[in-house]
Amino acid sequence: MTGRLVQLVTGLFLYGFTMAMILESTLGLDPWDVLHEGLTHHVGLTFGQVVIAVGAVVLLLWVPLRQVPGIGTVLNVIVVGLAADVGIAVIARPDELWLRIALLVGGVVGNGFAGALYIGAALGSGPRDGLWLGLVRRTGRSVRLWRTVVEVTVVVLGFALGGTVGVGTVVYALTIGPLVQLFLRWTQFGPQPKVSAASR
Repeated sequence: MTGRLVQLVTGLFLYGFTMAMILESTLGLDPWDVLHEGLTHHVGLTFGQVVIAVGAVVLLLWVPLRQVPGIGTVLNVIVVGLAADVGIAVIARPDELWLRIALLVGGVVGNGFAGALYIGAALGSGPRDGLWLGLVRRTGRSVRLWRTVVEVTVVVLGFALGGTVGVGTVVYALTIGPLVQLFLRWTQFGPQPKVSAASR
């Protein structure tokens, strides 16, 4: 259990830090971070604080869906947002395009590895994944349907609020699932789960 907890916290911190890398590239964010960034334009909170607040609200939505959080779920709400703010504080936003591309690529690959670390620890899904998993269980409809509905909704809402949608959004959507699946070969405790994207 100690090893799993260390892996969990390491993965969550790295996940938040690599979110900051993608944000500082200014080339586009993953769906939930489009919403997080959009909200920062309208509330007096940092990006990481918004990540924490949204995670807490999403976790409350688990109640009617009868989802049961694990320790990883609770730590996800807190650690990822704190790590994102640390990353934003220490990463200088570059002007050169090649450096922005390097930040994006490094952030996406690192995010995939981080996701595999904490998913592989098997101590509870992230609050955002738990939302669509709960909807699947309660309605009997497909994962593809509910994941698409949830992520399209947050992208549209986030974009309307001023969040950044760009090539990075597409790159993330196309690569994060395969990256997490690849890294899970070396990070999992127990049977390997089916993964389409990093568990948030």
